[in-house]
Amino acid sequence: MAVVTMKSLLESGVHFGHQVKRWDPRMKKYIFAERNGIHIIDLQKTIQAIKDAYDVVRKTVAGGKTVMFVGTKKQAQQAIQKEAERCGMYYVNNRWLGGMLTNFVTIKKSLLRLKKLEKMEVDGTFENLTKKEIASLGKERSKLQKNLGGIKEMKELPGILFVIDTRKEAIAVAEAQRQGIPIIAVVDTNCNPEGIDYPIPGNDDAIRAITLFTQIIANAVVEADNEVGLKIIETLGDDDEDIEAILTDVSIKEEDREIDIEAYSSGTHAGHEVAETQKDEEDELPVNVDKVYAKE
Repeated sequence: MAVVTMKSLLESGVHFGHQVKRWDPRMKKYIFAERNGIHIIDLQKTIQAIKDAYDVVRKTVAGGKTVMFVGTKKQAQQAIQKEAERCGMYYVNNRWLGGMLTNFVTIKKSLLRLKKLEKMEVDGTFENLTKKEIASLGKERSKLQKNLGGIKEMKELPGILFVIDTRKEAIAVAEAQRQGIPIIAVVDTNCNPEGIDYPIPGNDDAIRAITLFTQIIANAVVEADNEVGLKIIETLGDDDEDIEAILTDVSIKEEDREIDIEAYSSGTHAGHEVAETQKDEEDELPVNVDKVYAKE
């Protein structure tokens, strides 16, 4: 199954770039032509870039690492959150706080504070506070949730970064480069593709285009998770065969033995036969009962 088709790219408007006067010359190799003062992006190169990005995300997730989705512009916020949650990865869609990657130790403290406030709200701590204190803590929690809610469960730096619009997310890109984290980014005709490990030339302003790119990356994560799950199932399957081989050497329990239905229905079940045998043995005692109980 193809990762993406030319038809879906065209329908989403991925090929539309910016006005000619707003272009970045370093994007020249990704530009196909100019129409009505607007640059048209070469979709053949876009498809190849998407395939490369898809493969690297799949390998990264299969290797046990995570993906961080980054897109804080209004057109990207909803798609980033929806697709990141669908594939179970982290995301930043409101504001990139400086130091999210380069100073993650401090960010962890804020995450712990957020979790503590959420716990206080549930365990009844707020009931012992004044309305003013509750309002202040609620405002703090709301602010932390807005900025850090997408990375609340993140314990370590992500394995790869997926970015929408490198111009707007310049700080995130710079931090990832400094930390040596690979970057996948959608680059429009006004962006600089240099320094991006896996640039995807395409429209980074249209909601449909952003949604399509984000879905593709999320699909790569889901596929990698499915592959890992299948490997686990196969491993368990091998263990089940070993267990079955061991069980075949064990003698069959008494309750697992086959029962003769005809004999059971006629009242001559094995259990009945045993009882009758025991009764016969009791009747034929090897001692003289009269003699034992006779008075001396």
